[in-house]
Amino acid sequence: MYLRVYARPADSLAITSYPQEMLSWLLDAVFPKASLTGGEGEWITMEERAQLRSFPVVETAELLRAHGIHHLDRLTAGSDYRRCPLLKDAIWTFKFRRIPALGGELAKVMLEAHCEETKETKESKERSVSCALVSIPLHWTRRFWRGFNQSDILARIVSGHTHIPLEPILRRIRPTGFQSHRARKERLMALEGAFRVVGPVPERVILIDDVATTGATLDASAKTLKEAGAKWVEGWVVARG
Repeated sequence: MYLRVYARPADSLAITSYPQEMLSWLLDAVFPKASLTGGEGEWITMEERAQLRSFPVVETAELLRAHGIHHLDRLTAGSDYRRCPLLKDAIWTFKFRRIPALGGELAKVMLEAHCEETKETKESKERSVSCALVSIPLHWTRRFWRGFNQSDILARIVSGHTHIPLEPILRRIRPTGFQSHRARKERLMALEGAFRVVGPVPERVILIDDVATTGATLDASAKTLKEAGAKWVEGWVVARG
């Protein structure tokens, strides 16, 4: 088998075989890549990258309680859909067109919000340094169907940039179905008893997920972690839906 070396934009080297390259070419020909706004040839264009900007949304415990979120102590989102409309298409493409490579672009929005927040107060910086990251888990059936856990991809990228350790201590022990079209009450019922902790629980936890709409999934996860010994649980998401 012949091998060929070519340069990547990041000045790294990659080795690929001719059969693999041919397969990639054929797939692109039959199923052409479409960008977030419909362009062909790549999943995201430079212009689209420029639109995926952070407009941080921060909710303290007082505001979360007013919204019926009882266990999460703080929520930081990269943006909401109103100020960054393309974010909704990017998250949908990431999850449902199953394009894990978009995780880096979405994690960047989350990290920008974190950096902006830590500029504001010394307390917020110290809070994040003393925490461990925990990604919101998928049930194994959903992970098998999708091929990856989008929250875990985001958490790994965030951990790599912040050096906050990632602890895989949360499990989803039963399927909960698609939450996006459910009312808040239905979401809460579906998530009751859906999570379990495995292993020691840090006192301070940062939950990582792609989007918070009603906050029910984050809140159910926070409840499970606090029952297992966590003292503080906050959430970082790409978007506040």
